Amino acid sequence: MSETQQAIVAGGCFWCTEAVMKDVIGVHEVESGYIGGDMPDPTYKQVCTGTTGHAEGVRVTFDPEVISLAQLYDVFLGTHDPTQLNRQGNDVGTQYRSAIFPLDDEQRAEAEAAIERWNAEHQGQSAVTTIEGGEWYPAEDYHQEYWEGEGQRNPYCLAVIPPKLMKLRKSFQKYLKEDA
Repeated sequence: MSETQQAIVAGGCFWCTEAVMKDVIGVHEVESGYIGGDMPDPTYKQVCTGTTGHAEGVRVTFDPEVISLAQLYDVFLGTHDPTQLNRQGNDVGTQYRSAIFPLDDEQRAEAEAAIERWNAEHQGQSAVTTIEGGEWYPAEDYHQEYWEGEGQRNPYCLAVIPPKLMKLRKSFQKYLKEDA
């Protein structure tokens, strides 16, 4: 196995983004958390107020020999609506913004290129996805692997996550894990 890398993205509710990323080839781990705000170690309740500046995000640990960072960013942009400013569907607020949080200059360049690719492929639409920095804070334990557990009984998740997973299966089949 090659060295793994990490990427941090935010595309609305972290439960949704986590569920999608866990089904992508080369992904070893997905951790839900908070990033981009100015309060150290925020709680879910604090982030939900929209006053901390944090986004709900996921930190993806992946094998770049199986899926490249560029491909991972393409999947990310293609499985949520990057044209919605500070929202995804019924989730409204800056904590639900579409954002990429590069960990170095190379990741920043890949993020810029991914947004440019998405815009070029979607004439007449423009991604509002931001490229930001910030410190990563893992979410509380009950948010981790949410879709596999509580999410299967949560009406919100049952309404929102399956369409995103279908989009992954339809548009990014070559990046789908066999058991997904």
